[in-house]
Amino acid sequence: MPNAYSRAAKAHTHDNEGIRLQKLLAQAGFGSRRKCEEIITEGRVEIDGELVTELGTRVDPKHQEVRVDGSRVRVNPNHVTLALNKPKRVLSAMEDPKGRYTLSDIVGDKYDRIFHMGRLDYDSEGLILMTNDGELSQHVMHPKYEVEKTYIATLEGRISGQVCRRLVTTGVQLDDGWIKLDRCAILDASRDGTLVKVVLHSGKNRIVRRIFGAIGFPVRRLVRTQIGPIKLGDLKSGSYRVLSQTEVRSLSKAVGL
Repeated sequence: MPNAYSRAAKAHTHDNEGIRLQKLLAQAGFGSRRKCEEIITEGRVEIDGELVTELGTRVDPKHQEVRVDGSRVRVNPNHVTLALNKPKRVLSAMEDPKGRYTLSDIVGDKYDRIFHMGRLDYDSEGLILMTNDGELSQHVMHPKYEVEKTYIATLEGRISGQVCRRLVTTGVQLDDGWIKLDRCAILDASRDGTLVKVVLHSGKNRIVRRIFGAIGFPVRRLVRTQIGPIKLGDLKSGSYRVLSQTEVRSLSKAVGL
């Protein structure tokens, strides 16, 4: 049976134009060229909604939409996405009229039109994602896609497992409404402090500090360790790294791209 895509391909891309499909998939982080060929022949790839199984197929990624297992393949050589480990007393902004240290002081001017996706408050630390991909940024920050965020918080006082569970099952009422944690786990505890790991979807300002402050356990230190599938890992404070295409693809998939 002829390839379902053959007629559509001829309408958009001549044999000597565009990029070979397996090369595009490899650039997008789907694995080696051989692995990408297997993905194509297994019938997992669509171009403009048409199934493609021919290895010689060429595609123009600027004008045609490629999907693997239903998820869009996004490759733009001008786009870059960074993971940055924000130290305390750094403003989650690109500039500050008061002259405080900002994210641009860490990243510099190497990347054109790059911006942070979300914020951390001035005294909090940890993972911030930055990009010059406007579509990705919009999806990551939109409440609709409910990106999970993981934090390690050092609390004043000794919190019980029962209180942790109640924050997940019932939540707590703040000035702007009820809020629940997705998960809460005690990592360590002493007589005057508790180390907890919390996961939640909300991106509201100072939300973790507000939750624990509302129940009488002020946060001494707060570190964000993960956003969606992207982890802080061993990235040093005050430094950043460029995400791999595989990481960008996993993040894009998590936010519906």
